[in-house]
Amino acid sequence: MNSTVEKRPLSFWLTHPYLVFSGRVLLGTVFVYASLDKIRHPELFAEAVYNYQLLPEVAVNLVAIWLPWLELVSGGLLLLGLWVRGSILVLSGLMVIFLGSLGINLARGLDIYCGCFSTHAAEPMTILTLIRDAVFLILALYLFWLYQIRGIENRFSLGRVGRRE
Repeated sequence: MNSTVEKRPLSFWLTHPYLVFSGRVLLGTVFVYASLDKIRHPELFAEAVYNYQLLPEVAVNLVAIWLPWLELVSGGLLLLGLWVRGSILVLSGLMVIFLGSLGINLARGLDIYCGCFSTHAAEPMTILTLIRDAVFLILALYLFWLYQIRGIENRFSLGRVGRRE
């Protein structure tokens, strides 16, 4: 094995442009994909939001309409590499809210479906749903740490196309 590879610190690998890009694309894709069915079927998504029993009834339709569009725009911007810091901040906040909502309803013992990726009732949410979303939160926080705290440069973005650097 090459000895120069072995001597590189962990921070080198954690901030490697390809790893950062892959994480950004993965998280952006997850949110874009998650938004599509909700946008196509807002009435079914409103039912899923209602079933969580966390919002007043008057807020359910409003959340069911704007939340998928927020996911789509934030995920799309992340994919394109535009306004990355803001998109990561929004998506990290959403993941915290989603995890909290899942955790509360799992603790309540409610037998409801997640509505995370599909508006059609598939399987009820379980601890595995919570773990899956926790992994997405860890990815979001990793990207938050890189872009917001470490201030790394966004190497692969639509915003860099056409600029000479």
